[in-house]
Amino acid sequence: MEFKIEEPPINIGADISVKSFEMIEEELQEFEKVKDYTPDQVEVISRLIHTTTCFEEVLENIYFSDNAIKKIQNLLLNKAKIIVDVNMIKVGLSDFYLKKYENEVVCYINEPFTYEMAEKNKTTRSYAAVVEAIKRHKDEPMILACGNAPTFIYAAINTLIEEKVDLSNVALLLFPVGFVNVVESKDYGRRFCDHFDVAGVIMEGRFGSSTMTVATLHAIYKLIKDYDGKEKYNGK
Repeated sequence: MEFKIEEPPINIGADISVKSFEMIEEELQEFEKVKDYTPDQVEVISRLIHTTTCFEEVLENIYFSDNAIKKIQNLLLNKAKIIVDVNMIKVGLSDFYLKKYENEVVCYINEPFTYEMAEKNKTTRSYAAVVEAIKRHKDEPMILACGNAPTFIYAAINTLIEEKVDLSNVALLLFPVGFVNVVESKDYGRRFCDHFDVAGVIMEGRFGSSTMTVATLHAIYKLIKDYDGKEKYNGK
């Protein structure tokens, strides 16, 4: 049988992106659950679906704390440090957004002091790395973004409390994926956000990934509007 060479039906990157989001928007209408979310939340959800192709998993498991998107945008506009659990997130984030809003990405996972602290305290490197990152930047706005290591979540929350960090300057993006500690850590994160009114976006359950963490930040960056370079984002 002869093999026929073919070309992609759509072969321009921008056109592919536009078509993808058109398809997502159309398919989302089939899910009653989408009505539970605000337009800005749907923008984040659409980006997560674009990253994973998973409609039900995202719609059924995504959690937004009260005014989470607006609060996270305010942090980004105030030059928040983005503290991450793995370099995969650091590499995936857009240089354009990071430079425009002057957000430094902090990841100490491979630092020599992290290895030493983890061995000394009998923890994972992710745990040790975020403890040190929070201690160094506790007086600055920070977004704690986790896509892989659930021990990062326990370390982040415990250190924020122990160091008496101003929690109005903190947000959590929690998307670790896997089996051990994953469901429990996200539950801990949600209870922390609810109790202390901390901004949080969490993919509950086992589902998640570093790429979803990146997609969430990109969606929130993209939603920033009406900013004149002097005043905080007003949420309009």
